[in-house]
Amino acid sequence: MRLLELKRINDTITVSGQILPEDVSALKAAGFTTIINNRPDGESPDQPASVEIEAAAKAAGLNYIAIPLGREGVTPDMVEKTRAALEGSDGPVFAFCRSGTRSTTLWALSQAGEMDGADIIAQAAGAGYDMSHLAGHLTK
Repeated sequence: MRLLELKRINDTITVSGQILPEDVSALKAAGFTTIINNRPDGESPDQPASVEIEAAAKAAGLNYIAIPLGREGVTPDMVEKTRAALEGSDGPVFAFCRSGTRSTTLWALSQAGEMDGADIIAQAAGAGYDMSHLAGHLTK
C-alpha cells in the first residue's frame, strides 16, 4: 500500500494531494467521515475520475462531495459548499486536489468570519500551506 502524505490543518480538516480509489479504506480507518474532491477531472492523464473515488467512498460508507476548483478560480458558491460540507460532516473531513493547496484555500475562505484570520493563516501554515495572500479575504 502506498503512503499518503496527509496534512492535518486542525481537528476538523486534513488535506492532501491526489488520492486513488484504493486509498479510501485507509482514510476511513483513519477516522474521516467525509471526502471533498477539489480537483477537476482531466487535469492529468494518470488521475482517477471523480466517479471512481466517489464509488469507493460510498462503498466505504463515507460522504463524498465534489467541489472542483479549476482555472476559473474560486467562486462564492465553492466557498459556501465547502462551509456546508464542513458543518454538515459528522466527523473529520479529508479534502484533496493535486497538491492540497486548493483544498486549503477553500477551507481558509470558508472559515472567514468563523475564525480569526490570523488563526486561519497559522493553521494552514502549520500544515505547510501559505495562505497569507488571503489575509484581506479572511475577515467579514
